[in-house]
Amino acid sequence: QVKFMESGGGLVQPGGSLRLSCAASGTIYSVDGMGWYRQVTGRQRELVAMISSSDITNYADSVKGRFSISRGNAENTVHLEMNSLNPDDTAVYYCTTRVGIMNFWGKGTLVTVSP
Repeated sequence: QVKFMESGGGLVQPGGSLRLSCAASGTIYSVDGMGWYRQVTGRQRELVAMISSSDITNYADSVKGRFSISRGNAENTVHLEMNSLNPDDTAVYYCTTRVGIMNFWGKGTLVTVSP
């Protein structure tokens, strides 16, 4: 079983910044990557950013140049630095850990961008 501790969500004004953090624990072997997806009610969950075990990063086009993903010092931790936020970034952000072909998911943290 994999447990997630997600933090950093909240309300921010347009143009502001937030930092999301995620720590995964439990029975985890050979993590291939960690990252974040987001979902708006009524829409599919979409990739935000992923970082592989070899530090290769992948970003959604909509966040390139504004968001930055990095791995934490502790094992199985990841951070997402989000800058120049706009209302379109409002969503529930889910931390994910990829092990082989499987993804494990956190419960999500809400990010709201509003004046």
